Amino acid sequence: MASGQERILRRRIRSIDATKKITRAMELIAASRIVRAQARVRAARPYSDKVTAVIANLASAGGEADHPLLREPVEVAKVAYVALAADRGLCGGYNNNVLRATERAIAADTAGGRDYELVLAGRKALGYFGFRGYRIASGFEGFSDQPSYADAQQIAAAATALFENGCQRVMLAYTQFHSMGNQSVAIVPFMPLEVDGVSPDEAGAGSPGDGPAGGYEFEPEPAAILERLLPRYAEARLYSALLEASASEHAARQRAMKAATDNAEDLKINLTRIMNRARQDAITTEIMEIVGGAEALAQTSGDEVDLLSDTIEARTADLFRARG
Repeated sequence: MASGQERILRRRIRSIDATKKITRAMELIAASRIVRAQARVRAARPYSDKVTAVIANLASAGGEADHPLLREPVEVAKVAYVALAADRGLCGGYNNNVLRATERAIAADTAGGRDYELVLAGRKALGYFGFRGYRIASGFEGFSDQPSYADAQQIAAAATALFENGCQRVMLAYTQFHSMGNQSVAIVPFMPLEVDGVSPDEAGAGSPGDGPAGGYEFEPEPAAILERLLPRYAEARLYSALLEASASEHAARQRAMKAATDNAEDLKINLTRIMNRARQDAITTEIMEIVGGAEALAQTSGDEVDLLSDTIEARTADLFRARG
């Protein structure tokens, strides 16, 4: 029985060791991808800042176009949610946090008498809301690890179509990336676009050391430029959110895999101790049997002594061969 338990423990230790190698490899891969994801966030920031600066300058020049993306609703009867999740799991609570926050926001809107629509990015979001019977207007998947600007264009087009055809407001739910150890879920307004509160200085158009800002002459009229630029502004905002979500996903996966690796090591150590204890108990039991045989030998004579002696010697040899 003891040897059977030892075999079971050995198999479990080998299985845990193999799992530990996999989680360690996934941890290293996620750590390497975080660096690239952070670089992509930094590389996309200048474009977003410049687009925001141009829109701020157009707004200050009187470019007030009657564009659907700028119309403030009189009454909100339907809200669209753009939820950005991951295509894969094994990243801790990353997906669950975004999906549950979106679900709570939908429940609050429903309680307030407002309808909803969903634009989902990521297989986990599609599976979660699809399984629960939520109404999904559009779904996208296959790019959460490395989103491209074309992916942002597709999602922005779907959100814009909802906003222009029945939804008075669009909210964006994603995970903001602050640092390697700090990410937070945010549900922020996405449409209508808020450009009135953005000044050129806040948008990065200049800094105090650059001297006075020059005036601009726009050709064609600021209203015409703003009308064509607003969709690009929406795409840039969504692309920035996709990049932050991607970096947050890799950071969450790196932490989850590190925790799994550490737990596998602790479990391996505990099982090794249990196995060694079981081996010691088995050895102790065998020695007690040998001692009992020796005592029986001391009370026996003749042919029985020779037979019992041979038996004890054979069992002792087998014991030490088996136990090393």
